Amino acid sequence: MRKGRNSRMKNTRIIFVVLFAACYGAGWGVGELAAAPQQAAKPAEAKPAWPSANAKDVESPDAILAAVYDVISGPVGERDWNRFRSLFIPEGRLTAVIENAGGNLGYRVMAVEDYVRGAGEYFRKNAFYEREISRKMESFGQIMHVFSTYASRKTADGEPFERGINSFQLFNDGKRWWIVSIYWDAERAGNPIPKRYLEK
Repeated sequence: MRKGRNSRMKNTRIIFVVLFAACYGAGWGVGELAAAPQQAAKPAEAKPAWPSANAKDVESPDAILAAVYDVISGPVGERDWNRFRSLFIPEGRLTAVIENAGGNLGYRVMAVEDYVRGAGEYFRKNAFYEREISRKMESFGQIMHVFSTYASRKTADGEPFERGINSFQLFNDGKRWWIVSIYWDAERAGNPIPKRYLEK
């Protein structure tokens, strides 16, 4: 599920490079969040309309990240969006740091369906390939945070037209891994990727 330069604004690229749709988050502050009524914990079980995942895609952090990059990459044409949906909790979010023509920074929040609609339209007209080039992982209990450095290409073996970092938040319910959110930013002038996030 990026766009940091003016050239990117034209193409509205996705995920990690291409941004579509516009579901802007309602920004709660810390105080507001703390004061909000607490909901009972609920298991991350797929809702009836939510597709079930291939067990191999969600058996490990390696597998679920590989599945994301695989499903969004390919020649012009459709993607397997049910496979994409199945990797996320139904309430999953994709959030991109964006930069407008005036150089102002902001963010765009997308539900999984927002991303699917925008990405589907883009991929029907454009080839897109994204690969992980480096990874840093931290975990505690049932949660894991992954900094996954990416390179995006217009052909499978072409030169990258963009690099950046996808920040994955993962959850393990004891049966499988789920993507809770993907939050990303692209490399640009004044925002180079640090060397430690380029190491294998």
